[in-house]
Amino acid sequence: MARPGFRLALLATALALVVVLLGAYTRLTHAGLGCPDWPGCYGFMAVPSTDSQLAHAELHFPDHPVEAQKGWSEMIHRYFAGSLGLLIVTLAVQALRRHGRDGQPFKLPLVLLGVVIAQAAFGMWTVTLKLWPQVVTSHLLGGFATLSLLFMLAVRLSGAFPASPAVPARLRGWAGVGLALVIGQIALGGWVSSNYAAMACVDFPMCQGQWLPDADFANGFNLTQHIGPNYLGGHLDSEARTAIHLSHRLGAGLVTLVLLGLAWQLKHAGLPRLGLLVLLALGLQVGLGISNVVLHLPLAVAVAHNAGGATLLLTLLLVNYCTRTVPLPAAQRDRWHWRPHLPALWNGK
Repeated sequence: MARPGFRLALLATALALVVVLLGAYTRLTHAGLGCPDWPGCYGFMAVPSTDSQLAHAELHFPDHPVEAQKGWSEMIHRYFAGSLGLLIVTLAVQALRRHGRDGQPFKLPLVLLGVVIAQAAFGMWTVTLKLWPQVVTSHLLGGFATLSLLFMLAVRLSGAFPASPAVPARLRGWAGVGLALVIGQIALGGWVSSNYAAMACVDFPMCQGQWLPDADFANGFNLTQHIGPNYLGGHLDSEARTAIHLSHRLGAGLVTLVLLGLAWQLKHAGLPRLGLLVLLALGLQVGLGISNVVLHLPLAVAVAHNAGGATLLLTLLLVNYCTRTVPLPAAQRDRWHWRPHLPALWNGK
């Protein structure tokens, strides 16, 4: 039975996904500096449009001529992010008011509040530090972290996913490794995006017609890049971007192998539907990734690839949640030791 706050948490989760996709759209359309200031746009709360507003923008931001389409991409992203922040504040207030009642999670909403505050700071630094890749990637990871925490809050409040005290430890290990690798792959994807390396390889499965093209991993993963220049379009040379792209591909291969193993483990543990969900999310993401390369990064596919990454991440979170261990009362241990108790929703019965 769903607990109080479930619908609000579910709404916030959906909104967080929208914010993640709007952020991807903003990056992919090179609109990250569509508004050169923060939190407004050329000193206004909307993109300048009147003659007086445009004159003000030209006077105070002479190096950043107004591009209305890019400005609106950035501002719409900020409006949705601000709305999400208000929902998270509401969830935190609700957690404080209902602390200790109805199984209401307490720490998770407060952690969410801290994360969204940090996200606001990273959003500001993304603009003021002119798309510095370290900040852009951190901001992207913060968005996925916000989405993940909201999803887990909704799952906990739903009451629909009981833990299983008899899941093999091996399965929990596969699930944990799979989740860690997916998070790492998302981070690599963020580094690809923030360094404009998506088109470093325009063929598949080879790269630039070779299996091992020239690649500069030292500069591709140099985390000491100077703060100051405008990073719109990226500053790395071709070999450094190739190294980033290749790393993302290799990571995708490793994630695929591990998640195939996880799906197999889930099937044999009596959770075939959960294993099928992993396979579907993985297949979707791999297909979108390959399509990005062979179709030369069409905007719709690139945004969908971000949605696929989010779907895969939430799937792995659900797997880890459903396969976690919970202690049983002593009176039940003898009754449970000889037969597994598996979440009914996923056991295929």
